[in-house]
Formats: sequence, C-alpha cells, structure tokens
Amino acid sequence: MLKHPGMKYYNINNHREKVSFRQSVLQGAASGKGLYFPERIPAFTREELVGMKGLDLPDLAARVLYDFVGDDFTPAGLSEICREAFNFPIPLVEVEDRVYGLELYHGPSLAFKDVGARFLSEVLKRFSGELNGQITVLVATSGDTGSAVAQSFLNVEGIRVVLLYPSGKVSKLQEKTLTAVKGNVQALEVEGSFDDCQRLVKQAFADEDLASRMTLTSANSINVGRFLPQSVYYFWAWSQLDHKEQEDLIISVPSGNYGNLSAGLMAWKMGLPVKKFVASSNINRVVPDYLETGKYQPRQAVATLSNAMDVGDPSNFVRITEIFDHDHNAITEHVRYYVVGDDQTRQAIAEISSEKGYVLDPHGAVGYLGCKAHLEPGQTGIFLETAHPAKFYQTVEECIGDRITIPGDLQNVLNREKNSRLMKADYSEFKELLLRRSR
Repeated sequence: MLKHPGMKYYNINNHREKVSFRQSVLQGAASGKGLYFPERIPAFTREELVGMKGLDLPDLAARVLYDFVGDDFTPAGLSEICREAFNFPIPLVEVEDRVYGLELYHGPSLAFKDVGARFLSEVLKRFSGELNGQITVLVATSGDTGSAVAQSFLNVEGIRVVLLYPSGKVSKLQEKTLTAVKGNVQALEVEGSFDDCQRLVKQAFADEDLASRMTLTSANSINVGRFLPQSVYYFWAWSQLDHKEQEDLIISVPSGNYGNLSAGLMAWKMGLPVKKFVASSNINRVVPDYLETGKYQPRQAVATLSNAMDVGDPSNFVRITEIFDHDHNAITEHVRYYVVGDDQTRQAIAEISSEKGYVLDPHGAVGYLGCKAHLEPGQTGIFLETAHPAKFYQTVEECIGDRITIPGDLQNVLNREKNSRLMKADYSEFKELLLRRSR
C-alpha cells in the first residue's frame, strides 16, 4: 500500500471543511457538532495482509496507521508512537472450538480504551510542544474511557484532562479509577446520563466563545486520533488465526457509542476479509432498531449491567453510515445485530465460567452471545472482551458463585479517596468550571 501524502479529514456535516490529521486531532470535533472522517480509505492487498502475520503488534499498528497520519509524522516517528502506545499484549484466546475472545483489557486501565487513549496521548504530547498554552482534553465517559484517558494523560505537561461521568451509573471500581487521580486530571460527576455528559462536551466544542479562550480537544472516539488506532486490533486478531479460520470469519462487537464497531468496519474497508460484523447490544437498542427498520430514533438510555454500552444517541453512528455512503441495505448486508438483556448476560457469565472455565465481563458476555447467535457451521467467530471482569467484580462474582482475583493496581485504587466534583447537567455551570480552571 503506497502512502498518499497529506491525508485530509472532512467534516461529515460539511464535506467542504477539510483539515490535516494534526488539525483533526487538536480540534477533536468538527464545526457544527460534526465528526471528522478520512477523505479516502486506503486498501491493503491480500499479499500485504498476509505479510502482517510476522509483525509484532507495534509494527503492525504502524503499518495499518501509516497512511492516515499524512505528513504529520515520519515513518520513524509513527513507529516510535506505536512502540509507546501498543506496549501491552492483546491475546486471542480460544474459548471454545473456533470461538475466540480478543482480550483487550491488558493495558494500564484494564479496558480496550487503553489502545486509542494511549495512541492519542503520544500524538498530543508531540503536538502540544508546538503550541503556546495548555490543551484541555474533554472526555464524556460511561466508565472505561475516563479511566483509560486518566492513566494515559496523567501528569503529561501542557495537557489538562476533564472527565465527565454519570453519577451512580458506573461501577464502584470504575468510579475509583476515574476519581482517584489528581494532578492534571479533574473528574466531574454529572447528575444525569452518559448522553447528558456527551451533550455537554459537544456543546463545549460548538461554543465559539469558549474556543477563542482555550484550546479544546476530545479523547472520546469522536476524535480520529482515538478512533483510528482501534482498527489495529482487528488486523492483529485476524493475523493470529490460521489460514482456514481466516477465510470465513465473523466478529461480534459489544456496542454502545459504536466507535469500536466503526473502527472494525474501517478495517474491513481497508481490505480485512471479515464476512460480517455483529453489533451486539444491551437493551439500549437504537442502532439495532435502525438496522431493522431503517429509521434512527435516539432515546433516553436505560441503565444495565453492561453500563459502558448504556448510550441512547451514539456519536459514531454517523461514521457507520458514512462508511456505507448512507445506504441502509449495504449496511445490513455487512452488519447484523443481537440484543441482550441483563438476565441473559448473567446466565452467559455463569455458564461460560462453569462449562468453559473462562470468565467474561458483562460487555464480553453480550459480545459472546451475539457471536454465537450469528455463527454458522464452519465459520470462525471472534468476540471482543473489552474490560477485565474484575472491573465488575460484584456482578461477576454473583454470577459465577466464586471470588475473582482483582489485579494489584485495581485493588490499590479501591483504597484511594474519591476526588470528584458533583454538578448538574447544565452547560453554563460546565463552561464556568472550564474557564475557572484555565485562568
């Protein structure tokens, strides 16, 4: 795959607005609450895909992302970033015959968000040195994004992080990983839902007065610097399979804000031979309903065991429609759906632990069930295991009837003091907090 210099990113809401990779990362979101999208999606040949099989994870990441960084990084510079970001294992574990769990939770915060957050952090470290003044990174989180960003950006010079999370709607351990950090990281506990947190962040990016007074960017998957590196582990998973398994593959993605599924579909557009993707959802089924009816109707999110997927108006849905040129039939040809309730989630965690000796977290359980529901004879299935089960130890232990080991770092977090500020889901209050800290 030859490099095309100067990759540009256009605003999905206004295709005439085009920026460089650097600008898209620093801005986070496009004007008018739009998202950036690459003006072209480069494709790998079959021979190039086969050649990835011998690469280690950082080299594979640099290969996949090379064309997307435009002229902003040299090959050596991108390689250095990937060495720093992709420095933990992502094992593909066979749970049962030809059904694999891709364990994305071996990074610092024990969740898949570490992949994109660490890459974005390394990129912003390099960009921040070129700016006068501080970069403020805004993050709306339903649990795992916030802890991954907090770990990735902690004490990074020139960068301030503001995390917004819904009060009472994240697990105890998730909340501690969000709030037990200080320094350049501030946690805001919002009286509302994740959608309220996301709305406040989007309002901040659309506020021209705020933009004139501070440099804002996002570490949510709306930022291409976090969204694109998530496509890497789809290539990595495929490269771990044998030739026969590679030929007839489906991938089930636990889905809430749909950045993860969007990244998988980007990998498919880049040439990765995946027969179909499964959007595995809890009862917050806005996108499954769209797949079924062709109508997209946001609604208030409902709290579930798989709380990171409790989203009623997923931001990255527009990237999915963009990938398929807004053709509903094309989307449903390649993307299936499966909806899972809490009782099914509990049952799957219990049964897989008992029968297979494998412990799922609630999100992985949803992904597993979606994979099994759509797996046809002779096919290979991969489901994404997006968070360590210990992050939901109370739920998981109730399901399996046994204690699970909480990794040392998480155990230490439980003993730390919560450090957050409670606020209403009110934009004027949020804006004042941002400006107060920047003075």
